Amino acid sequence: MFRECVKMAFEGMLASKLRTFLTMLGIIIGVGAVIAMVSLGFGMQEKVTSNIASMGSNLLIVMSGGRTASGQRIASGSGAHLTYEDAKAIEKNVDGIKYVAPGVQNTYQMVEGNQNWNTQIQGSTPNIIDIRDYKITDGRMFTDKDMNARARVCVLGQTVVDNLFPEGNPVGKVVRINKQPFQVIGLLSSKGQSSMGQDQDDIVYIPLTTAMQRLMGQTYIRNITIQCDNENTIDAAQSDIISLLRVRHKIKEGADDDFTVRNLAALLETVQETAGTITLLLAIIAAISLVVGGIGIMNIMLVSVTERTREIGIRKALGATYKNILLQFLIEAVVIGVSGGIVGTGFGIVASQIISKFAGWNAVISVWSIIIAVVFSVGIGLFFGIYPAKKAALLDPIDALRYE
Repeated sequence: MFRECVKMAFEGMLASKLRTFLTMLGIIIGVGAVIAMVSLGFGMQEKVTSNIASMGSNLLIVMSGGRTASGQRIASGSGAHLTYEDAKAIEKNVDGIKYVAPGVQNTYQMVEGNQNWNTQIQGSTPNIIDIRDYKITDGRMFTDKDMNARARVCVLGQTVVDNLFPEGNPVGKVVRINKQPFQVIGLLSSKGQSSMGQDQDDIVYIPLTTAMQRLMGQTYIRNITIQCDNENTIDAAQSDIISLLRVRHKIKEGADDDFTVRNLAALLETVQETAGTITLLLAIIAAISLVVGGIGIMNIMLVSVTERTREIGIRKALGATYKNILLQFLIEAVVIGVSGGIVGTGFGIVASQIISKFAGWNAVISVWSIIIAVVFSVGIGLFFGIYPAKKAALLDPIDALRYE
């Protein structure tokens, strides 16, 4: 009986192809929309996560300037400044820390021959490339010896190389930064854009001492980048750093900090939660069209019951039971839901790939989203098919045979 009902359901669908297609269209669009939105949501989440991770893992960033009790930002130039000695004190006194890299930065014009390029110059210590997970593709990184000598050497990001040296390898050549000569000693691996859209390859690293004393002429630093041993030591290290800096900066109890400590691990967790919420919201909005498709199935099934009243009467007269008629119409509704779900899955996968191409991030096709969307479409067909099926099964055979 079950196999016969399935066969009849497909025969009925093929007999009215246009009506069947229009009935399935709501399910197709609904399933496709759910899969496409969830895939794009996962893709967005993956891109943001990878971009934040590209800044380095288990990071704390200490910056000059804090916040008041009301949450108002204190300007980075007000109050006490962070110093190189602060960074050394953190490295010496705080447990659970792997690397500490104090830094200063500013934007300057670089000139090489008839080429020029404005870029960010960062003065830091040699371990900054370990923290930021850069690789040296050619040449070398500057060393502690270069730091002590305040050497005019630099390591270039790929974007700077492309714009200043379009025709050759720059290692060993001399460029001018703010009219001062610097020798190129190394090239950084490419990292692409950050989550904020910033080009991470448009950067030049020089020794911190050179930047502070020879290029920028300042005695304070802008930030301290700290990499902890692992994720378990971040919170304790953050607390210890705050306590240490408050003592060093002579901040009285109850007074606001003149610095800010950012925990990138906490930031990553927040971003992932936000992206997950957005993905869920997109899926819920898309799922509404599935409900609309289910209403379409119910409408068509009610029309089908009316059209096939005499057929139902004949079946009952020949011995068909309440369960037989109920099963027949339920299977027809489920077949429409399953067929629409399968077609909608293909539509969703194709749509997500097309949209992701224009959006600029990968669409992550989740097997679970496909399974859930298809199962949901079957449930929609079953749920909205119950009322028409019960109506057909409860028809009186005498009245049905008389129906014209």
